[in-house]
Amino acid sequence: MKYIGKSYDKVDAKGILSGKPSYTGDFVPKDALIIKVLRSPHGQATIKSIDTSKAKLIPGVEAIFTYEDVPRTRFTLAGQTFPEPSAYDTLILEPTVRYVGDEVALIVAKDEATALKAMPLIKVEYDVKTPVLDMHTAIGHETIVHPEDDIHNNIPVGQDYKRNICVSYHKRVGDVEAELAKCDYVVEGTYFDQATRQSAMEPFQSYGYIDHLGRIVIVSSTQIVFHVRRHIARALGIPASKIRVIKPRIGGGFGSKQTACTEIMTAFCAWKLQKPVYLLYDRPESQTCSTTRHAREWNIRVGATKDGIIQVIDMDSITDAGAHATHCFTTTTAGEHKSVPLYNKGKAVHYGTEGVYMNHTPGGAFRGYGATEALWPLECAVNRLADEMGIDPAELRQKNLIAAGETSLVYHPDEMMDSGLFQETVNKVKEMARWDERPHSWDIDERYRGGLGMALALQGSGVANIDVASVEIRLGDDGNYTLYTGSSDMGMGSNTVLSQMACEILGCPMEYVTVVESDTDIVPFDPGSYASSTTYVTGTATKMAAEQLKEKIIAKLAEYMDVEPETIEFDGLIGTTKDGSKQMSVKELAPKLLVGGERAEQLSGFATWGSHTSPPPFMASIAEVKVDKQTGQVIPLHFYSCIDCGTVVNPKLCRVQAEGGVVQGIGMALYEDVRYSDKGRLETNNFMTYKIPTRQDTGELHTEFIESYEPTGGFGVKSIGEVVINTACPAIQHAVKNAVGADVRTLPMTPEKVFMAMDAKYKV
Repeated sequence: MKYIGKSYDKVDAKGILSGKPSYTGDFVPKDALIIKVLRSPHGQATIKSIDTSKAKLIPGVEAIFTYEDVPRTRFTLAGQTFPEPSAYDTLILEPTVRYVGDEVALIVAKDEATALKAMPLIKVEYDVKTPVLDMHTAIGHETIVHPEDDIHNNIPVGQDYKRNICVSYHKRVGDVEAELAKCDYVVEGTYFDQATRQSAMEPFQSYGYIDHLGRIVIVSSTQIVFHVRRHIARALGIPASKIRVIKPRIGGGFGSKQTACTEIMTAFCAWKLQKPVYLLYDRPESQTCSTTRHAREWNIRVGATKDGIIQVIDMDSITDAGAHATHCFTTTTAGEHKSVPLYNKGKAVHYGTEGVYMNHTPGGAFRGYGATEALWPLECAVNRLADEMGIDPAELRQKNLIAAGETSLVYHPDEMMDSGLFQETVNKVKEMARWDERPHSWDIDERYRGGLGMALALQGSGVANIDVASVEIRLGDDGNYTLYTGSSDMGMGSNTVLSQMACEILGCPMEYVTVVESDTDIVPFDPGSYASSTTYVTGTATKMAAEQLKEKIIAKLAEYMDVEPETIEFDGLIGTTKDGSKQMSVKELAPKLLVGGERAEQLSGFATWGSHTSPPPFMASIAEVKVDKQTGQVIPLHFYSCIDCGTVVNPKLCRVQAEGGVVQGIGMALYEDVRYSDKGRLETNNFMTYKIPTRQDTGELHTEFIESYEPTGGFGVKSIGEVVINTACPAIQHAVKNAVGADVRTLPMTPEKVFMAMDAKYKV
């Protein structure tokens, strides 16, 4: 292929590196009023009274809004295709506050200083409740986090709000207890994965204004322009046609910007005041008042017969949903499809969770979206099982791995693994790390010991049978092309990849294609950039749109040259008859199409595509660490990864995706922790207290690819964006255990936990 499989720089790289205006904050109108949010100091409380009279007297204060001023229609902030499975349990402002940092009032002023001056003059009297801060006591707690009676669910998810249960899900296939009784080896244990913060460098921000047609225009750092438009329409009670949402460049999202964080408050203020307004979260607000990965505690049992066949996987969990059920049902259930099918020779499965409301920051979408959490206990348990059986962990895995052409106990009856070179991927990472050639535990010197650990991962590519993407490609009057997409390039280079896929069909050089993205007035519908969907779903739609446009171009060339279309060879720039007697360039053709006459026509290709399946990319990883026996500090040395993501469109960008995901996984494994005080106040609300890894904290990263061909995706592609975060936690845990015998089962694996776990008396 001419463009697929080649490394290209990101199409916007030069502009970003030169510091040209790119982000939401670069375009805020100079006359925009500033919004600041008064936030709750309590985990759970009811507002008995709120007095804004003195604050409104401050010169420059335009307005102060409380729960008495906002519409009473509940909505969800989760960026999901309608009908969203997340509960409609949110109002713009309401008399009940549910975590420290929850919104109490919106102050709109001429500048930030004025708004901050007015804030302490707002007097609020609270009826403070006992907060729900322990997931083990949340169900049936004396405090009901959501006592209201108007929460709406589009689908039943096992909710029981009066008992603080927002999700209850259990999938059972086969007789777990009977099959476990037949197993020769059974491992069981409790594992905990902490809440972690996406921590994008660009904070949450949006501005809004009223255009000349009286419509709300919201400019936002968001992954989901069309979902945001729908949420605003519901929350404000106005038609979506009265709302336009635009995304400039995003300075990182990782799922956090799949939730509408600032946009609805911005839209409300702009709509009420009919003036431009701007809301920017500072870093503590960004860390406290958006969403986190859901913390989950797992009880897991895995059983195998002496021949090494895993017969039973039993995974049960409690999930901290936080103050709202945003994404809770879908993250918890997504983990099932992306963990259990890895090992596919068994007879019984149970996978379940109770998602509980708590007085914490709401949980939400984070790269890996449930798979990261579920693969953590599963892969740790498989490593323990291999140890107890006395066999190589790679051998145990390869005996049980799913293969192309197989189905799974948790798949739908007509669902199948269509592609995947899984065995080859494991063999490759073993070769990269010299797994078979050296010990997995060794002395480095008197103080340090080294260890190797392994983990595997699946993910998905888009949301099967739900999300679809539409793409339009137009031929301009100058012979160049414009590709219109509703997907959001968050820095991963998706606009570059879509250009490559279009150029592979059209044949023109990359510089002939301009990508226009994420403006609800201009681009066709796309759910947005999440669920590892862009290359697979939007990319396949791009291929189809380019094929349609190419066919139209050839037909028009034939018409103008007075020949049959099948006689023309087209290279993307020039159409030439096979006998060489006639030719015409696209640059000559294009202006002819846009002048009067019967031949005039704006040529475009348009395609809409969604998949009945979500083909999983696959990743095999080996971590190499050294552990300080005196302190328990874990130092990553090398992280080896091999990935099957189908056809690799852009190797350089794929490698960057892989390395970025691994670094985030290392952060979750060793450093990052969302910690709360005993009153529910977030203690890790800035980058001084919330430790994310730097380049010095990750060791050397080694990444290779094995290319299978996915028949349902354009050019054989699958996704890569999320699978790459899923292996670090269990692989590093295994390496630490091999190095010093510390079986740490709660994340992050801090030096204190590792040091304590070296003594088998302590379970951490």
